[in-house]
Amino acid sequence: MHDLHAAARRCLEATDPVEKTRLSFETWAALGDGLLAPDPASAAPLPIGPPGRPERPRLVPSRELAQRGLGTPEGRAALVHAIAHIEFNAIDLAWDAVYRFRGKPAAFYRDWASCANDEARHFTMLAGRLAELGHAYGDFDAHNGLWEMAEKTAHSDTARMALVPRVLEARGLDVTPGMMERLRRQNDERTVGILEVILREEVAHVAAGTRWFHWCCARDGIDPEATFATLLNDYMNGSLRGPFNLDARREAGFSESELDWLQTLG
Repeated sequence: MHDLHAAARRCLEATDPVEKTRLSFETWAALGDGLLAPDPASAAPLPIGPPGRPERPRLVPSRELAQRGLGTPEGRAALVHAIAHIEFNAIDLAWDAVYRFRGKPAAFYRDWASCANDEARHFTMLAGRLAELGHAYGDFDAHNGLWEMAEKTAHSDTARMALVPRVLEARGLDVTPGMMERLRRQNDERTVGILEVILREEVAHVAAGTRWFHWCCARDGIDPEATFATLLNDYMNGSLRGPFNLDARREAGFSESELDWLQTLG
């Protein structure tokens, strides 16, 4: 039986998107077939650094990204590219959780390997849509915000579970319905159909974050809601603005008191 942590590292280090997605699919399948398992003797994780990436897209501060309307094919392609970039990063975020955080229950690794498999499929769908629009991943600039949070939380499984799935990825639950509506007004049902799949499956990814954040808090004897608020303040200065997709967040494990509190933030 081979080491799941080492397999996750191979996925992380792959620079070509096609190779990264292929390895992700193969690793998830091998885990399901019982050919991979976490090895307690696996080498300790390396200090976190940039994952494997292609030369493009160029990464710039988010404020420097061009704002394009959806009334043109170029604008719709830019939106699809932005979502594809999020999904590409999400592959690495899921594999980094498998690689970096050791000694967890088997279900932890199964959840995040499954998430990586889903994100690889999402990226593949979006890359195909980009091709239909005459573009490819890398044609537009992108930002590095998701991975920057991975680097900030590499020392703490509790912070990672709180802030990556339950904050950054949960934003997708909030904003995707609005994007779908705007695309429907442009009669882009092809992209809407892809986003419907992504939105449905991302609820389960945020729910996994909730489940393992609560597990970490129970292990450490700390209150999850107070801890979530503290972490949000410490890492993001409490900056989280609505509107919030309350139904999707409920399905992903947010409590009513958490949702009430979130709505007081803005």
